[in-house]
Amino acid sequence: MIDEVLSDVTDRMDKAVAAAKENFATVRTGRANPSLLQGVMVDYYGTPTPLPQLASVVNQDARSLLITPYDKGALRDIEQAIRDMPNLGANPSNDGQVVRVSLPELTAERRKEYVKIVKAKAEDGRVSIRSARRKAKDDLDALKSEIGEDEVSRGEKELEAITKKFIEQVDEALTNKEAELLEV
Repeated sequence: MIDEVLSDVTDRMDKAVAAAKENFATVRTGRANPSLLQGVMVDYYGTPTPLPQLASVVNQDARSLLITPYDKGALRDIEQAIRDMPNLGANPSNDGQVVRVSLPELTAERRKEYVKIVKAKAEDGRVSIRSARRKAKDDLDALKSEIGEDEVSRGEKELEAITKKFIEQVDEALTNKEAELLEV
């Protein structure tokens, strides 16, 4: 029973780390990356639709992205959704076939702002890991009457080790993203 609880919490913590890393990818660094536009929702015929479902996004060069819509009628909507996106600072242009997004050079202040944003996203990841730990601890406490306090205590020690491992993964990803952001 303890192994089931620990297996479940490991899966949830693994998903929390993956979500934190995905959130980090949406923060712009010095180079263009298609994942920057992952969360863009386009108003496509009155329905909010994720950009990757409407178009292909590729790197054109280090500071620009090329968006090729599957439906040319969505060009203006895609362009507007990118223009409205906060924290990107990009000005998309539409030539009737594709949308080109040129990303401006990052200033030192902007890089520091992005580091703050990434730190907040890392804290969200840690909170979600700690939340999973709290639920697992409650589940273990509920098992005390069935399997005994010694077994539950052993399970709690394993739970703490698992939690520490996943929080270290988030911290490592944060350190890597900070280095990437501050690299000129």
